[in-house]
Amino acid sequence: MASASPTLGDLFDSFEREVFRLETLDDYSRSGNTDAYRAFMAGDGQPEDYNAHWVEELRTHTGRGKRDYRVHVLTRPLTDYLRFELGRGYRKNMTGEEEFFILDVTNRANPLEGVPDFWLFDSEHAAAMRYDDRGAFLGAAVAPPGEVADFIGHRDKALAHAEPFTI
Repeated sequence: MASASPTLGDLFDSFEREVFRLETLDDYSRSGNTDAYRAFMAGDGQPEDYNAHWVEELRTHTGRGKRDYRVHVLTRPLTDYLRFELGRGYRKNMTGEEEFFILDVTNRANPLEGVPDFWLFDSEHAAAMRYDDRGAFLGAAVAPPGEVADFIGHRDKALAHAEPFTI
């Protein structure tokens, strides 16, 4: 009997060394943290528990010597959502030792044009993220083993063109 393909949750639970994320959208406001984003847009402070669960998970990963890192492809001027994400979200996640890189394609061709958002786990498993045209998360599709090399190539290209995001 063949084993079932892992889910995105399974991959988060079982990765051993590193998890990489490529973000390509300018707006994820319909995909999570909607209350924190609304507070940001209203000029209110960040909710105290904002992203607390994810930061705790990050600390568990990094405390075990695992690496969590991502590249966000973006253009300027930044959307309201990107100002929120970089100013609040990334800074909060950095307290859990997540690493961030920015690939700014404002005045140059996007070397990852057409590549979907994805997660890559230990360079062994990949999951493409699906969003609707308004940035609402629709689900993840775990890639077949034969397609993982493509995602590794996308990660490597993203990192080769990106700059570290620092506070």
